[in-house]
Amino acid sequence: MSATFKVGTRGSALATTQTGWAAQKLSEISGLGVETVLVKTEGDVVTGSLASLGGTGVFAAALRQHLLDSGCDLAVHSLKDLPTAQPEGLVLSCIPAREDVRDALCSHDGLGLDELPQGAKVGTGSPRRGAQLLAHRPDLQIVDIRGNVPTRLGRVKGIGETLDDGSVGRGTQGDLDAVILAAAGMRRLGLEKYITEYLDPSIMLPAPGQGALALETRTAGSGHEALDQALAAFDDEATRLQVVAERSLLSTLEAGCAAPIGALAHLDGGELVLEAVACNPDGSQTMRRSARTAAAGIASAQQLGRDLARAMIADGAAVIAGLA
Repeated sequence: MSATFKVGTRGSALATTQTGWAAQKLSEISGLGVETVLVKTEGDVVTGSLASLGGTGVFAAALRQHLLDSGCDLAVHSLKDLPTAQPEGLVLSCIPAREDVRDALCSHDGLGLDELPQGAKVGTGSPRRGAQLLAHRPDLQIVDIRGNVPTRLGRVKGIGETLDDGSVGRGTQGDLDAVILAAAGMRRLGLEKYITEYLDPSIMLPAPGQGALALETRTAGSGHEALDQALAAFDDEATRLQVVAERSLLSTLEAGCAAPIGALAHLDGGELVLEAVACNPDGSQTMRRSARTAAAGIASAQQLGRDLARAMIADGAAVIAGLA
C-alpha cells in the first residue's frame, strides 16, 4: 500500500487553503504523505450568476467524478455547496469541527450594515443573502456578483487597492459599497481584517452547512486503512448532527443551495435546536421558524429537519421562497 494519499480539490485560493488544512490534519493523524490533485469544475469555467447556473453542485460534480474514477482518494468540499442527495458510490466520511457559521459584511470606510448610506450597492451571488438583506434594509440595491474572494472584495470602494497579495486583477471596479461573504472563508484565507461586521443570525441565517467542510471518499473507503481511521477520528459529532438537520430541511423543501433558504442548528444541553427562514427573493416576505428535539443521533437530526420543513411548507414557505 502506498504511503501517500491523493486529495482532490478545486483550484481557487479558498479551496486549496481549506483542502491543505484538512489534508495536513489527516496526514498528522494517519502518518501518510499527501499529494494534491487540482480539478477544474464547471463552476470555475462557466460564466453567469450562480443562481442561473443552478447553483447546486456546480462546483462539485467534476471533483466527485474524479473521485469515482479513482483519480484521487479523497475530495474536500465546502459543505454548503453540495447537493443534499448523496451520489451512489460516495460517502461523506468526515465532517470536521465547523468554522464560524456567520455571514460577514465587508464595506468601505468600516461602515456597519445599519450605517450604509440610503440606496447603498451591496454585492452577493446568493439569493438567500440578498433576500435577508432586503428584509432588513429594503432601500439597499443588491448587485449579483461572482468570482473568488479577493475579486469580490475588490469590488468594494477602497478595499481592492489594499489587498496585499495582488490577487485582485487590474481594472477592478470598486463600484460597490459593500459585499457579503462567508466569515469562514474570510478567516481561512486570513482576510478577516476586511470584515466590517459579523452579521448576527437573527438578521441573516446562514446557508445550510455553512462554515463546515465535507471530506468525501468512495463508499468502499479511501484505499488506505490509516486514512480511513484518521477520517473517523477527525469527524466532529456535534457538527455532523447540526449540518444533517440543516440539510434535511433543505432537502425536504426541495430547494438547492442557491435558494433563498437559511438554516442553522445548534446544541442546547441535550437538545438539538434548528432555526430556518424562507424568503421571497425581493425580501418582501420572510417566514422564520424553529424546532427542537433530543440530540439522539443522526436519525433524530434528519427527522427534525424534515418535520420543520413540512411545518413551514404547510404554512406557505414554498410559495414565499418561489419553490412551489
